[in-house]
Amino acid sequence: MTRPEPSADTAEPELFGTALLHDPHGGYSRLREQGPALRTTTPDGAPVWLVTRYADVRAGLTDPRLSLNKATATSSGQHGASMPSELDAHLLNMDPPDHNRLRRLVAPAFTPRNIGRLRPAVQQRTDALLDRFQDGSADVMSDLAAPLALGVICDVLGVAEEDRRDFRTWTNTLRSPAPDAARASRQALKDMHGFLAGLITYKRSQLGEDLLSQMICARDHDDRLSEAELVAMSFLLLFAGYDNTANLIGNTVLALLTHPDQLNSLRSGTLDVSRVVDEVLRWNSPSMLASRRFAREAIQIGDVRIAAGERIWMSLVSANRDPQAFGDPGTFNVDRPESGHLGFGQGLHFCLGAALARLEVEIAVLTLVRRFPSLRLAATADRLGWCESFRNRGLLGLPVVW
Repeated sequence: MTRPEPSADTAEPELFGTALLHDPHGGYSRLREQGPALRTTTPDGAPVWLVTRYADVRAGLTDPRLSLNKATATSSGQHGASMPSELDAHLLNMDPPDHNRLRRLVAPAFTPRNIGRLRPAVQQRTDALLDRFQDGSADVMSDLAAPLALGVICDVLGVAEEDRRDFRTWTNTLRSPAPDAARASRQALKDMHGFLAGLITYKRSQLGEDLLSQMICARDHDDRLSEAELVAMSFLLLFAGYDNTANLIGNTVLALLTHPDQLNSLRSGTLDVSRVVDEVLRWNSPSMLASRRFAREAIQIGDVRIAAGERIWMSLVSANRDPQAFGDPGTFNVDRPESGHLGFGQGLHFCLGAALARLEVEIAVLTLVRRFPSLRLAATADRLGWCESFRNRGLLGLPVVW
């Protein structure tokens, strides 16, 4: 059977309300039981289908009938379907062949060999931040996770130290849940665009070893990145490289501090830190939703028919706790037999910076827990605050003592 599409005067259920915001894992558990795809509206008022089950999300991430190009959409919200046009030309807004061309030009900078060269610098920056931990207390988010993630991605791209404070302010503005955040976000995006365009102009005359210089010089026969693509890709790498990595560090430290047996195994060397990060990416991933897609043609998800042009959001955080894919999914278990989490996505759009994020998180977490063997939470886990976002899962603060 096919469910009838809602008529224009049918009120859509409010799925993206306070209940889901404050308890995403519990909320998505209930939504998975209601159907494979649920019709609702985004927080900015656009109609959307929400896909929550692992098999459907995994299939959708690799389905060529689902487009990332907003030109495919038949509707948009109050603030449009995507970033402003001047920041549109990046991987998360493109389909093949444009996507393949752009990724081919930037991917060489993210090879395991190139990422591996960053290990000494990441370790040095981590050690320097931990040297500042004084008086038996600190906040992992503000004192380690955020400055490390921002410092590393700015080092990689070649952003000068004096410009980083502005970038952190812009990023915090874009993440703000405040009622008037839309206007401030538009200004932050405008400021970031101007800064990045100016930085690229400067780099053209002062090429170095940084990633931005590599992207400027990237060639594939006669092909190269356009000015708009350079600006948009720089924005994507800066924003994602900072925000998602900082949140993954915080989520990983919290998971370990609330699971002392696995923390002790990590400290003793009997547990590989990469297994911890993989389980955090499944159990409490910082990326809650995949980039929005639009149906190129009418498609069927289970018994639900989605019309051509309609918007689709796929919940990574829901898929990663689907009991049909993972046994006892609500339990943090680094020894679980199942694999295949979707924390970094899947297919063509698998996270380009995954290796860099892993490197930062593994170094930061392992160094922290070994350097401070008595590290523990300064407040109970249920008292910690989370960013008010349907897209990102990150702590507002993570106070610790030792």
